[in-house]
Amino acid sequence: MALTLKERQEFLAQPHIAALSVAGGPGRGPLTVPIWYQYEPGSELWVLTGAESRKLRLIKESGRFSLMVHRMKPTTRYVTVEGSVSRIVPITEELHLEMVHRYLSGDAVDKYMEHAAGFGDQVAIYLRPEHWLSADLGSV
Repeated sequence: MALTLKERQEFLAQPHIAALSVAGGPGRGPLTVPIWYQYEPGSELWVLTGAESRKLRLIKESGRFSLMVHRMKPTTRYVTVEGSVSRIVPITEELHLEMVHRYLSGDAVDKYMEHAAGFGDQVAIYLRPEHWLSADLGSV
């Protein structure tokens, strides 16, 4: 059964690990990678990536990407959102910490931030949701 817009937005707002897909270029399938993301119902969503990454280059070329999140319990449910990039901005410490706190807590935040210092320059990519697919398949 398809989810309502409110159900899709609320599900996407939970801290799932997403699969990001973007057109992979001529003769290639889509690039699909796991990624953390941030989203609040009714807003744009955003992801972080390296300023020199293939992912960013492909997203800039296509101007759009998709995210898919799913769970298996208590019911099998998924939401896919696709849309255009509204902006790409250099990451700030505030944005970085917001994302890290979404997925980690306690000492893990500091450990991650120490490790992330070696990632090089990063950017936040904002997506304007335009197309949704969703379903709750119940208990399977």
